[in-house]
Amino acid sequence: MKQLTGLDAAFLAMESDEVCGHVGSVCILDPSTASQPLTRDRLAAHLGARLHLVPVLHQRLLTVPLGLDQPYWVDEERTDLDDHVRQVELPAPGTDHQLAIEVARLHGTRMDRTRSLWEIYLITGLSGGRCAIYSKIHHAAIDGVGGDDVLAAVVDPTPEGRLLQPPAPSRADAVPGRVGLLLRSGWSMAKQPARAVRVVGGLARSGRGLALAAADRLPVLEELHHHERLPHPGLRAPGTPFNAAITAQRSWAFADLSLDQVKAIKNAAGVTINDVVMALCAGGLRRWLDAHAALPSDPLVAAVPVSIRNGHDASFGNQVSLMLASVPTQVDGAAERLAAATAAMHAAKADYGAVPPTLLSDASGFAVPMLAVPAWKLIARLRMMEFANPFNLFISNVPGPRTPLYYAGALILAYYPISAIAHGQGLNITVMSYRDRLCVGMLACRSLVPDLERLAGWVVDELDLLSEAVLSPDSVPPGSG
Repeated sequence: MKQLTGLDAAFLAMESDEVCGHVGSVCILDPSTASQPLTRDRLAAHLGARLHLVPVLHQRLLTVPLGLDQPYWVDEERTDLDDHVRQVELPAPGTDHQLAIEVARLHGTRMDRTRSLWEIYLITGLSGGRCAIYSKIHHAAIDGVGGDDVLAAVVDPTPEGRLLQPPAPSRADAVPGRVGLLLRSGWSMAKQPARAVRVVGGLARSGRGLALAAADRLPVLEELHHHERLPHPGLRAPGTPFNAAITAQRSWAFADLSLDQVKAIKNAAGVTINDVVMALCAGGLRRWLDAHAALPSDPLVAAVPVSIRNGHDASFGNQVSLMLASVPTQVDGAAERLAAATAAMHAAKADYGAVPPTLLSDASGFAVPMLAVPAWKLIARLRMMEFANPFNLFISNVPGPRTPLYYAGALILAYYPISAIAHGQGLNITVMSYRDRLCVGMLACRSLVPDLERLAGWVVDELDLLSEAVLSPDSVPPGSG
């Protein structure tokens, strides 16, 4: 029996009729490589043989009475795969647009908290003989790295599969009753003062570091931008059409970027892949905002997740922090945006390094469900994230597998991530590398961003513009005068 951290439980507390706390992915498959047809029953059998490899796939939530403490994960007596593995068939002609609509519909529905918090759908009828597997799992159970571990458990390096380790002898958790849970909560509450001292101490120590980071940042910005200085993220991000209260309707779009092309730009400009991704997003967002007559004079601000997981830590749950980075949507010119994005990431990393990486997780520990759930409802009702929003959207770039993988024998052609949105942040961009491409997955509130496919297309167009600006023989390296 494992207790959720405050950060894990926050993804439960924030859920409402409009907000879902799960994340997901879409694998596009070529089923011709499989020895047998890929059906719903075969997929269920494939997953059933691997449930023991991923604890969160056979665990459910156990809540504490009155919400006095964070919930626990406990083993299910039996995981009924009929509750979790389903099939959907697209009508002809089975286009990618139809797939995106269906995935958006599935991703916009919440899961039953009385069962293990995951669902997998086999989507058939895609053009070209392809099929897809859409999966979702609650963010309370995994972060980005945990999602990679789940994928690693259910896929194989060859179509023939691999030898699996047998399940250990079953030892179901002894589930305490109401009195036992309340006693545990009392002990947890007794440790809160010590946690408070640790959090306050971390904030005090970070104050001087932030000041030094700010001093170090200014020469970098001046050197790279000269007269066009990049503003640093303030206490409130500029307003955009997608920074508003969201509805339950979702839109999802996906696109592919050439990893070789991104690496060529990275090498030519002397930057990182993350810098290039931020510049591509900035260019796409600039065109979208301009098309909607909503381009602010200040840059947008992105929250960039940062894993704080130890490399040897295979546990699930959320071990993540955030850094805030300016997104130079106010800069005209692809090469200039790359220079600005690079400077913004340098500044963000300097600020992030000055703050304890566990501060977000430590601070979340104080928000027990009894307080967190009504607090999130109040924030939504007062629309506080619209008026005091520190960032506009999440942008995440997650390294993925470079070699071909197979799902129940079917070759994975592409692997697109799907994250979550909330009130005040109605757009999320997540990038996952797979083989020779960067797979871009965008999630948005449909009423706020009704033309999400256009935004995805503009990010792809930006890669060509940036290649022309940086890789052409007469191009000038970004930031060189």
